[in-house]
Amino acid sequence: MVDGIGSSSFARAAIEAALRTQTESAKRIDSEVANSLASGGLEVGQAPKSTSFGDSLSQGLREVNGSINRVDELPADMVAGKVGDFHELAVQIKQAELSFKFAMEVRNKLIDAYRETMRMSV
Repeated sequence: MVDGIGSSSFARAAIEAALRTQTESAKRIDSEVANSLASGGLEVGQAPKSTSFGDSLSQGLREVNGSINRVDELPADMVAGKVGDFHELAVQIKQAELSFKFAMEVRNKLIDAYRETMRMSV
């Protein structure tokens, strides 16, 4: 899958680690949906329980904060020898950075929408 990357073993290892992480996340999400269906919470074709917009935002911010907190602990884990592969460390740092940037873009869009709403004349 990553054969066309070239001779850089660092890039290849980082991409393979990212692909493994994405695959594991997809499997986890699939199993959560299957467990939700099996528990009787949802039937096939039925929409999931609706949550409020504020709850969704709060949950997303908690996830971003959790990923940033995990990255803050990585240097100590690396010194202690708990992190076996430097590439996984780099991938986790990059994922935390991307999730933070995404959260900031969502925040900026919400602020822009609020400003546009306030400019409307009634």
